[in-house]
Amino acid sequence: MNHRSRLIRTSLTALLPALALLTGTAAAATASASTAPTAVQRAEAAAAQARAAIEHIVVGFQHDPALKVVHRSSGISGLSQVESTNWSGYADTGSGFSQVSASWIEPTGVSSGRRTTSLAAFWVGIDGYSSDTVEQDGTLIESYRGTLYYYDWWEIYPENDVQVVADVSPGDSITSTVTRSGDSYTLSVTDATHPADSFSTTQTYSGAADSSAEWIAEAPSGSNGVYPLTDFGTWTDSSSTVTEGSTSGVISSFTDDEITMVNGNTGAVEAQPGALNSSGNGFSVTWESS
Repeated sequence: MNHRSRLIRTSLTALLPALALLTGTAAAATASASTAPTAVQRAEAAAAQARAAIEHIVVGFQHDPALKVVHRSSGISGLSQVESTNWSGYADTGSGFSQVSASWIEPTGVSSGRRTTSLAAFWVGIDGYSSDTVEQDGTLIESYRGTLYYYDWWEIYPENDVQVVADVSPGDSITSTVTRSGDSYTLSVTDATHPADSFSTTQTYSGAADSSAEWIAEAPSGSNGVYPLTDFGTWTDSSSTVTEGSTSGVISSFTDDEITMVNGNTGAVEAQPGALNSSGNGFSVTWESS
């Protein structure tokens, strides 16, 4: 072997470990790239975390033991305007309520940012306004870590927390209904835009008062109290029906209260209901502040 051949052999011998290292690094990089989560997987993981964050929230519980009557109207039979720290909308009071329903287009929420989780629930129900029980269902907007999520759900309080059923979408055509027969409550949400997201469940509960019916936009609560209210723009409740005893009608058919959501510390309006429409079966609630 001549001198030149020895030099080439020595150089190759010295390069082999480096080549092996480079080859291994490239293989590791390729393997890492193949196992890194995709954008879809990251979105699914984030959605799972968002849903887990609302597993124990409560909707429908009236946080004000004594609602503040702001104005009692003399022009509309039975109408009082009251303030609440977590509800906005209308409630009928009486006894023996057995059915309540409404329709709406699911509003589009505005993110509250990555550092703030905010919620806005829209629902119909029996009880909760003048009792400690609620049988209800509807939809929910959650702003979680800067992303908006939309769900449908039901709840019988205090038997359970909110039971999330499916994802819905802003712009979906929603109809929410609660029907009672004795101690049996059928809770259903129909998503006419995406029927697969609809549900109906029948639950038995013997402790209900059946003393009110509601159509509400709400800031739900959790272990730390009432959540900030997600900016939902305007929620428009329509085609509302209700049955009390043997009489069926609309919101204005019975003694009803108009409820404005206010900040419990400052008194600032957070969600403002409008007047009932001319048919007495619908109204709008406008978000004002969190």
